[in-house]
Amino acid sequence: MPSQQVLEEKSTEVDAIKGILKEYKSIGIASLKKVRASQLQELKKTMQGKVYLRVLKNTLMKLAIEEMEQEDLKKLEEYLEGSNVYMFTDLNPFKLALLLERGKVKTTAKAGDTAAMDVIVPTGNTGQPPGPIISQLNAVGLPTRIESGSVWVSKDTLVVRKGEEINERLAGVLSKLNIKAVELGISMRAVFDNGIIIVGDQLKVDIDATRKSLEQSHQQAFALAMEIGYPTKDTIKPLIQLAHQKAIALAVAGAIPTKDTIGDLLRKANAEMTSLSSAADKAKPKAA
Repeated sequence: MPSQQVLEEKSTEVDAIKGILKEYKSIGIASLKKVRASQLQELKKTMQGKVYLRVLKNTLMKLAIEEMEQEDLKKLEEYLEGSNVYMFTDLNPFKLALLLERGKVKTTAKAGDTAAMDVIVPTGNTGQPPGPIISQLNAVGLPTRIESGSVWVSKDTLVVRKGEEINERLAGVLSKLNIKAVELGISMRAVFDNGIIIVGDQLKVDIDATRKSLEQSHQQAFALAMEIGYPTKDTIKPLIQLAHQKAIALAVAGAIPTKDTIGDLLRKANAEMTSLSSAADKAKPKAA
């Protein structure tokens, strides 16, 4: 049976967690699987003032959630397993996830690691002399040739797909070729934000693609607003300019003199007069 002191310590810790849960609007849960202590310390420094990081026991977190008697918070319970770091913040959940992604670093793989991307070994010189390396490369599906005293990979070859496990043989080859197929860092499992759970995959945002999509949508919206004459702070100036141009064109076509059209009307009259005079000159010999 746990001693009274241990129970009191747990109770104090649970009360502290409840206080933290009340203080912040977003709670992130990230896996600590294959995360080095040095990385966690560096992350704490990077996020200082923005995110409060705590490595907590899942059992204590669950107790705190149950004692708070908030149904929304109970949505977190299915993620309370394994080794986790908890992130308490008022940041937008997507910004929090982006900070974690930017903190990841690529490194060489070890047996059992998961590929962070499709790994393609490119054509070229491996820098390795002929020997056992040839059979090692061939064993993972890499075609080889010997050229100028070195072993070359004959063509670009996909050796492992994103999300697949890297076996010991392939890990050794990738290490020899200095190909970094694994990302080290903290991966967000889920974020609880204002009563909503957003899972890891939903938090991944392609910034460049999103920016391009927004720019394209803005252009289309602007074109539509101009087409239907819808005034906004962005369209009002070009709409007035367009209306002015159309008014000038209409006045010139209708021979209505104003300070803006008189010059165009005189030039138009002069051009018509010159054209008529030229036509008359050409017609005189025929008349004679």
